[in-house]
Amino acid sequence: MERDEIECFLLLADELHFGRTADRMRLSRARVSQLVQRLERRVGAPLFVRTSRRVALTSLGRQLRADLEPHHRAMDAALARAVATARGIDAVLHVGFSTPLTGEIVLKATETLRVSHPGLAVEICEVPLTDPYGQLRRGEFDVQLQELPVREDDLGGGPALLAEERVLAVASSHPLAVRDAVSMEDLADVALLTIDGDVPDHWSEQQAPPHTPGGRPIARGPGVTNMQEALMLVAGGRGALLTAAHTRTYYARPGIAYIPFVDADPVGYGLVWRAGNHTGALEAFGAAARAAAREVTQGDPRTALPV
Repeated sequence: MERDEIECFLLLADELHFGRTADRMRLSRARVSQLVQRLERRVGAPLFVRTSRRVALTSLGRQLRADLEPHHRAMDAALARAVATARGIDAVLHVGFSTPLTGEIVLKATETLRVSHPGLAVEICEVPLTDPYGQLRRGEFDVQLQELPVREDDLGGGPALLAEERVLAVASSHPLAVRDAVSMEDLADVALLTIDGDVPDHWSEQQAPPHTPGGRPIARGPGVTNMQEALMLVAGGRGALLTAAHTRTYYARPGIAYIPFVDADPVGYGLVWRAGNHTGALEAFGAAARAAAREVTQGDPRTALPV
C-alpha cells in the first residue's frame, strides 16, 4: 500500500465524508475517490458503503482500520523523533574537558563528528581546576568529560568511558622517589597539595584524602589553582600530588618522580551534563566519545575501558 492510500483511508474512516477528507488532505474529492478505489482494488473488496446520504465502513473496512491505526501512529511518531533529532544535531555543542587525556578524547570525538554529523559544530574548552561545575551550570558548556563520580543533584551523567590508574607525584629528592611503587598508607609520609576554589567535598577528598585507609592522618600542603602551579610546588619539595597516571606522560619534567600505587582505586572519566538537558546533539557526541575512548586507551596498560 502507498502512504497516501493509507492516510486517505484512515482520514475518510474518521470523517466518513469525502468533502471534509479532501479538505484535510488538500486534495480534490475526485482524487480522494481515486485513492479509495485504488486501495479497494488492492484489497479485493469494498471498504466503504457509499450512498447519496452517507458513507460508512464495511466490516472489512473496520478491521483494516483497527489493524492500520497503531502502525500509522508509530510511523508518525518515529518520523517526528527523527526530525527532532536532526534539528538538535544541526547546532553548536560546547564541550569541556578536565585533563589532557580527556581533551584528547574530546578532540578525536570532534574530528569524527565533522564527518558523521557535518551540521554539528563542536567547540571545546578546558574545565577550570578550581571550579569544575560552574561553567556547566551557567550553560557555557553543554557537556563535560571529567572525573567521576559526580554527586550533584542538578547534574546528570553517563557511565564511565574509561578508568585510569593513579600515581603519586613527589620531588625527585623525596625518599619515596626511589620506590618502584607506593601504597595508600605511604600518604601519611607526605603533605598532599589541595585545590583552592569552589570544589565539592567529595572531589577534594578524592584529590587529597584526610586519612590513610588505616586511619593515619595525611598532612595538607599548599593550595593550588592549576596543574602547572601544582607541579612547580612538587618539584620544589613543597608537597606531593595524588594524580592520574597520564600526568607523567603529559607533564613529564625534571625534578619530579611519578610513582604508581599498588592499592589505590582507579579514577574513572565520564560525560556530565545539566539534568534534563539530554539532546540529540549530546547523544551523537556521547557515541563519538565512547569510540574515541576505545581508540585512545587501546594498548595502554594504565587505562582500561570499564567492564
